[in-house]
Amino acid sequence: MIVNVSAVVLLAVVVILLIRSGAVRLRAAIACAAFGFCLASTGVAPVITGMLNGLAGLASLH
Repeated sequence: MIVNVSAVVLLAVVVILLIRSGAVRLRAAIACAAFGFCLASTGVAPVITGMLNGLAGLASLH
């Protein structure tokens, strides 16, 4: 659970920086967030969560 919260905070900061720099428009960020919410309710969500947890585990080894 802590990894999920950390990932959400990190990704939120990245999105905010991209919007502020003009690299991503607000509408595109909202569309991506909506896609993420829809994706989270599918059967693929546990696979994605497992991959992110695996990547976090690899990152913590270094």
